[in-house]
Amino acid sequence: MAYTAAPAPTVITFESTADPAALVYHIDLFLIAIFATVVLLRLPRLAARLWKFSEWSTGHILYRTNLRRSATRRVEFNSEAGSRHHDLATDDTHWSSVQRVSEKGSAPSYPPHVSSCPQIFRGALQLLNARFNPGVSMLQVIIVVIYLATLVYLAFYKTNPFSDPVRYGWIAVSQIPFVFALSSKNNILGYFLGSGYEKVHILHRVIGRVIVVAANVHGLGFIYQWNLEGVFMNRIAVPSNYWGLIALICADILVFFSTDWWRAKAYSLFLSTHIVGASLILPAIITHKPPTAPYVLTAVGIMVLDRVMRWIKTRITTASIRPLPELGVTRVEIPSINGGWRAGQHVRIRVLSSGMGLLGWAETHPFTIASIVKGEEGMILMCKKTGDWTNKLYDLAKSSAYEGEGEARKVRVSVEGPYGGPGHRMFASFSAAVFVAGGSGITFALSSIQDLIQKDLEGHSRVKVIHLVWSVQDPSSLVPLLPLLTSLVQQSVFTPIRISVFYTRAPIGKFPFPDTFFRSTALTLSPGRPKVSKILETAISKAVSLGSGVKDQEKITGLIVGVCGPVGLADSVTAEVGKVDPLRRDQVGGIEIHDECFGW
Repeated sequence: MAYTAAPAPTVITFESTADPAALVYHIDLFLIAIFATVVLLRLPRLAARLWKFSEWSTGHILYRTNLRRSATRRVEFNSEAGSRHHDLATDDTHWSSVQRVSEKGSAPSYPPHVSSCPQIFRGALQLLNARFNPGVSMLQVIIVVIYLATLVYLAFYKTNPFSDPVRYGWIAVSQIPFVFALSSKNNILGYFLGSGYEKVHILHRVIGRVIVVAANVHGLGFIYQWNLEGVFMNRIAVPSNYWGLIALICADILVFFSTDWWRAKAYSLFLSTHIVGASLILPAIITHKPPTAPYVLTAVGIMVLDRVMRWIKTRITTASIRPLPELGVTRVEIPSINGGWRAGQHVRIRVLSSGMGLLGWAETHPFTIASIVKGEEGMILMCKKTGDWTNKLYDLAKSSAYEGEGEARKVRVSVEGPYGGPGHRMFASFSAAVFVAGGSGITFALSSIQDLIQKDLEGHSRVKVIHLVWSVQDPSSLVPLLPLLTSLVQQSVFTPIRISVFYTRAPIGKFPFPDTFFRSTALTLSPGRPKVSKILETAISKAVSLGSGVKDQEKITGLIVGVCGPVGLADSVTAEVGKVDPLRRDQVGGIEIHDECFGW
């Protein structure tokens, strides 16, 4: 009986005409060069913030300071009722009853204004701001396309995924410092760009998926080779190889549990897998391939710096919480913190109470600061009921132990921040400001407007037209904030402010206001949805009329549109801004948008 020899095992070798380590290094330098170019283009706006120490020194660390009343500038009322006059001003009487009085007779000191782009490019900027998808602008799409095109070139230059999986391992590792830098709350890249971590998070997601795809091409390529050769079990038993498999599993887990469904349904699971996966993947990579140490150590440095900064920016203190049923929100007052943030910024809060559930104390959630710096009540947050955690906070605030007593419940909280905000943009450097808020998005508008009014009283604001547009579901939502809104109108003695509240549903129960209550044009309540285009045109007309024939230092410097609310609201306002006639846009000095959207 004849026996034939067994066929020799298949041996696959991978070859590349280019050094993958050197290639990814130079591509990273190219990406850094593009980023540096964008930073240089934004440098004038960053430099403009240096005009006043408080503009660039605040917005980093929360603190407590003794309140002092500034006597350098005050308001003199000419009406007989004096400062106790409670009627809301009208457009006709707003300017006639007051005048600015300075003890030293000094002229106002206006902040310098730097436009986001030259006049010739304003049309292109509006096209870039147009929405490609809900919450995603054309500019963001172009940035992503440029990044992906660069990586595609890197992936296919003198190689292909079937013959050179080594290249794709280097691609994955080379992008790790970027994905860590863009994920950190203390985002150094975002700071140079003048954007908060939430604004550049889309790049974090894109880069994370690029890493996962490249890592799987790299790992599956070797697994396929070893299975063809029949040596998979022998090869995977080598420490450097099984650590590579561990890194691949971590990468897949990270991207799987970061999808929208997991973040919405099981945020704690998303967060825990991210922390464990990100902490384990780095030592796994460096054990798998020691030459990757520069990339891994850079990511470790970024992560450690972020953790240290978050520890420095965290305050553990006592807060008072009370429910506001009309708004469906929990009002959080933190009197021990009254400084350190800029208008429009937010903090991440953790409630250290057993009333939040078994693991509720471990969750942190972001909320926009609704108060101005150095206010008597300290920091104020408005936490809308939108999920399990916020519902528990609301129930804790109205717990039976405190019902009917009129007292706020005291809880220990951990406050981390501040983060986000307008970045290098100074709202007070514009000639007009329109704020469009939806529901609890009013917190962003309130803090921004209070800041503008305060700066105007001090002679540090160019804004001469302010219009607040607030959309709510029920008119009763206006009740708890009516005193504050009325106060804003009374305080805006030099710059007229108009507040338009719209309700989108029929009132539940009795209408909360008499027919004659809203007799002033300064504060109105109307059914339906706001006509943003008409509101923008009115603000432009007033700014242009007030800016005609003024001094050079008071020339028209543009319209800022602030939006805070659901993604749909921000998209619709952006679309209306894009429809503004180019001639009207140039007459007002350009229109810029700053949005703070609800979501991830």
